[in-house]
Amino acid sequence: MVVIRLARHGAKKAPFYYVTIADRTSARDGRFIERIGFFDPMARGRARRLKIDLERVDHWISLGAQPSERVRKLVSQARSELQESPTDETSAPNTQDG
Repeated sequence: MVVIRLARHGAKKAPFYYVTIADRTSARDGRFIERIGFFDPMARGRARRLKIDLERVDHWISLGAQPSERVRKLVSQARSELQESPTDETSAPNTQDG
């Protein structure tokens, strides 16, 4: 079975996690199929805390991959952040006088 889970990296007392697609029997930080994002719980200032490729998440879930509980929460958080931030440049007001 394929799972979507966090793989811990970083230093002691400074965790950094990659969101990975891996076989269930692989070690937590071991072999993985694909790396689809990251989660930095210690991010400060303007540093990005969470980045997940939601298209790849949807692709792997459609193939039967099971996300862990924490990844499920992070994916829903990433989806809500995506809806809050406007990505369409045409929706921004035009400030130029022409």
